[in-house]
Amino acid sequence: MAQAARLFVHDRSNMRAVLRTFPDQVRHALQLAAQAPQLTGVEVRSDIVVAGLGGSAIGADLVRSYCAATRGAERVRLHVWRGYGAPPFVDRSSVLIASSYSGNTEETLSAYTEARKRTSHLLCITTGGRLAELAKRHRVPSIIIPAGFQPRAAVGYSFFPLLQTVLGHPAVEERARRTTEKAIPEMLEVLEQLSEECAEPSATNPAYVLARALRGRLPVIYAAYERTDAVALRWRGQIQENAKQLAFSHVLPEMNHNEINGWQFPPAIVRHAAVVLLRDREDHPRVALRFRALEDILRNAGVRTILSVEGRGNSLLARMMSLLYVGDWTSYYLALLNGVDPTPVPVIEDLKHILASAQ
Repeated sequence: MAQAARLFVHDRSNMRAVLRTFPDQVRHALQLAAQAPQLTGVEVRSDIVVAGLGGSAIGADLVRSYCAATRGAERVRLHVWRGYGAPPFVDRSSVLIASSYSGNTEETLSAYTEARKRTSHLLCITTGGRLAELAKRHRVPSIIIPAGFQPRAAVGYSFFPLLQTVLGHPAVEERARRTTEKAIPEMLEVLEQLSEECAEPSATNPAYVLARALRGRLPVIYAAYERTDAVALRWRGQIQENAKQLAFSHVLPEMNHNEINGWQFPPAIVRHAAVVLLRDREDHPRVALRFRALEDILRNAGVRTILSVEGRGNSLLARMMSLLYVGDWTSYYLALLNGVDPTPVPVIEDLKHILASAQ
């Protein structure tokens, strides 16, 4: 208990409470998802663009990965746009979903404004702000999610309503919707288990054990291109924002064709890196072989810390969300071990002020 008290003193904004109640956030997000606008009757090719940044975009990445790996949903092509304006291919048959938690993300507002000139198939996901004002003025359907979170801590709200909307696309088969609905109870059960397991720092807490192994090292997260690529991106972003610690990620098999050769220099960094392998039971057999070979290659290169993490559950939804949740808790404990409050992101806020003053 004394150890926990020493760690939790750094959590001045009480992110622990947000993490502990994540299963409740998911339940509420599922309720909102049931009321989400549908894309039925839309004359589109099957392309959907989601414009967003940071915590507002990761939900779209997760939906993209999930749908690509789910039978009956793979025909939907989801593009995540993280820039200004709208992708050049957006036209009158395209769907663009603007996702901004605050409603004031300048890149997303730019994408919405440009896309509105080219298509009438628009949807907004936000808590309010300028985006909600524009959507109301232009009579664009919106999903209004709860305010009061850090955007990255509201991933349940950025994922499930969007997933429901995408699954309602005419190109999606009914079996994909049934698969997802069937997976929800198991997913919630797994999240509840992890909420209990990760609540206190101990040797039986998988996230705390991981955080201790990552402390003072350079985390490099590897995942398969299919299913867990977005989860790896989430791990990287959470470590960077919560723990204020550099982290990098890549996917297999692509990294086997370039990055793997870089694990030679500088030797001091190689020795102080910590590699996290995000595994899934349905990884392609050749990718599973590549993971095993990669471990041997990295050890021979001098990497001292190699960690393997696998999602829980039979369904893809449970495995993806549990792997994400363990990553969130890991970044939280890493922040406390680094002696920092995981919630504030002062450098990002400073940059926003600089950009605002330059307008």
